[in-house]
Amino acid sequence: MKKYTYTEKKDTRSGFGAGMAELGKGNPNVVALCADLVASLKLDAFIKDNPDRFIQCGIAEANMIGVAAGMAVTGFIPYATTFANFGSGRVYDQIRQSVAYSGTNVKICVSHAGLTLGEDGATHQILEDIAMMRAMPGMTVINTCDYNQTKAATIAIANYNGPVYLRFGRPVVPVFTHPNQTFEIGKAWMVNEGTDVTIIATGHLVWEAIQAGELLAAAGIDAEIINIHPIKPLDETAILQSVAKTGCVVTAEEHQLNGGLGDAVCQLLSCNLPSPVEMIGVNNSFGESGTPAQLMEKYGLNAAAIVQAVQQAMKRKALIENLV
Repeated sequence: MKKYTYTEKKDTRSGFGAGMAELGKGNPNVVALCADLVASLKLDAFIKDNPDRFIQCGIAEANMIGVAAGMAVTGFIPYATTFANFGSGRVYDQIRQSVAYSGTNVKICVSHAGLTLGEDGATHQILEDIAMMRAMPGMTVINTCDYNQTKAATIAIANYNGPVYLRFGRPVVPVFTHPNQTFEIGKAWMVNEGTDVTIIATGHLVWEAIQAGELLAAAGIDAEIINIHPIKPLDETAILQSVAKTGCVVTAEEHQLNGGLGDAVCQLLSCNLPSPVEMIGVNNSFGESGTPAQLMEKYGLNAAAIVQAVQQAMKRKALIENLV
């Protein structure tokens, strides 16, 4: 198992803010819009350097999406920012009609996604947004794992022509990816090569998958770990090549099981390479108030749950091999 370490923890939303600050200096077409959440989205540096390229839309998210679509039509690259709950569920109609259907070059960048929003509770902890955005024709969906990857993704999507949904979070998490990484839309990151099981993780669950891989290695299980930050388009080649080698899969995400990464992987495998799959995620329930750590523990979104899922997937693989 390849060893990953970290020297600091940062929130992924700060990676977004750092990426925006860099774009503000290097790309004059980038504009930022926000729905009264400037501090939460870490836009202060961008606004300080580029006050004429920022629009405060207030608590009017639907209008913000419309303004962003209009700006995109005129040649700007608008980054529409808010909380994930407000930037997907509240404005689904506007995104569908004015962004996806129209193919406008709008970047919808949302923070405070998933359970790790924490104490704000179920009304703010959206766990269905990936499913909604995956189903949207023409929408690219990205879910980053740490500060560095979020910064890289924020910068990279400015050069991609088309709608993007970029999802990140509030809690501080280990910074373990390379600070000068190249972010490629549609290309997964091979975290660790292995032979016994494929663990496919996204967002905050990537670090948990790494911890699970170390526990499994101590038990003699060689796990291949893939970071799927581009949930759509899915890196089908990376997944199929891995599963052809290992024969079983565990997916891990901070999202509902329905419609998320696990469903995308199952759809791919069922059509190309049927294999045992175990999925880690929230199982048909809303969240609740609590600290991020408490919620990840209660809902089974951690390394221990991944290890258990791996054991189950490998049992199923062995059963199939014995039948054959």
